[in-house]
Amino acid sequence: MASSHENYFLPVGRRSIEPDAIAPDGSEIRFLINADNGATKSSLVEVVLEPDQLTRPVRHQTVEETWYVLNGTGKIWRCPPNTEPALVPATNVSPGDSVVIPTGWIFQFQAGPKGPLQFLCYTTPPWPGDGEAVLVEVGGLGEATV
Repeated sequence: MASSHENYFLPVGRRSIEPDAIAPDGSEIRFLINADNGATKSSLVEVVLEPDQLTRPVRHQTVEETWYVLNGTGKIWRCPPNTEPALVPATNVSPGDSVVIPTGWIFQFQAGPKGPLQFLCYTTPPWPGDGEAVLVEVGGLGEATV
């Protein structure tokens, strides 16, 4: 048995006012849940992209992401490995929508003109750190603006 109730304490995650990081794709990241909060099999961040901004296309090497749109509208383009990017259409997203970014897929996203695109991003396994997201040359939405 544990001798101290400290072993049972897991700190609550809290959204920071300022971004904690800028993702390799150019979006703002705010950490919500990670190993500091006791998560061992996943992580959770908030992602914000300002109006009319378009991210750089990337692919993840080991993680899968699930997104849940909180605010704003936008587009997401997701391309499976070994697929001609020009053949893959973009998907419109708005509050209440959920999408998956499978491991190894190239993706790019854009915020609509009326406000920032804001979504929760659940990652499994937990985000491993720098080097996970690899920039790629071709995206399906055009030239990045961030």
